[in-house]
Amino acid sequence: MRLNTIKPGAGSKRTRLRVGRGASAGQGKTCGRGVKGQRARKGGYHKVGFEGGQMPLQRRLPKIGFRSAMKASRAELTLSDLMRVSGAEVTLAGLIEANLVSENTKLVKIILSGKVTKPFTIKDKVITATKGAKSAVESAGGKFEV
Repeated sequence: MRLNTIKPGAGSKRTRLRVGRGASAGQGKTCGRGVKGQRARKGGYHKVGFEGGQMPLQRRLPKIGFRSAMKASRAELTLSDLMRVSGAEVTLAGLIEANLVSENTKLVKIILSGKVTKPFTIKDKVITATKGAKSAVESAGGKFEV
């Protein structure tokens, strides 16, 4: 195969229809646009989604989705994330310093995912935990001081 012999597949390229070149050409007079009306005019068309005055589909369908403003101030922390905290005391300031939660965080919840091998003392009232995570921390010798 040579680059100068490459051709597109048979029937994949059709020649452009030359409209308005007489009756014998097949697209004379109205050039395939029908008779009169908005679509027959030059430049006479409408915006995308316009349905002739009927309420357009994108306005008939309900709006979906929701982005909570509270999401920015809440954070989830796994037990394996908790293991990355240096020291035995866990506070919100310590979690922010360790880059485990963002600076905007107001409430943190520890969830049961991973393992805890060293004892932690959770000293902040804004840090809560699920039942499973709480029992895992306490079974490792840690405690919650609120």
